[in-house]
Amino acid sequence: MQVSPATEADTNELSVLLAEIEQYYGGDPVPGDPDQIRRALFSPHPAATVLLARDGDEILGLASYSFLWPAAGADTSLYLKELYVRESARRGGVARALMTELLKAAADAGCSRIEWTADTDNPAALAFYEALGAEPRKGKVFYRSAL
Repeated sequence: MQVSPATEADTNELSVLLAEIEQYYGGDPVPGDPDQIRRALFSPHPAATVLLARDGDEILGLASYSFLWPAAGADTSLYLKELYVRESARRGGVARALMTELLKAAADAGCSRIEWTADTDNPAALAFYEALGAEPRKGKVFYRSAL
C-alpha cells in the first residue's frame, strides 16, 4: 500500500469516492461533479488536499485536509475533514497509514496540532482514534449554517 497526494488524474475516482462517503453517512450516493472537484482541489488556490491510499491502481481510502490559522496563538493546525476507507479495505491498516501521512504533512508544514471531528454515532471511528491516543475534547460545540 502506498499513500500519496491525489492528482487531477484522480478526479473521476474521487467523484465515485465522494458518492460512497455520502452513502456511508446515509445520503444519496450521487457522484461528485468532476469540474467542481477539479476547482476545489487542483486550482491555483485549492480548498483542500487529498491523500489517497492505494494498492496498485486500486484506491483503498482517502484523507482530506486543510490548514487552519490561527490554531494556538499564531500557530497553524492541520484540520482533517474526512477520513474514509472503502469497506473492502477496512481493518487492514489503511486508516492508520493515512493518519501517519497526515502527521508528516502537519509536521512538514510546521503545524502545532492536528484537529478533527467524529460522529458520536460512529463507534468504530471513535475506537480507532482512541487507539491512536487521541482524546475527545470537551468545551466546544459544533455549528453549521447552510448557505
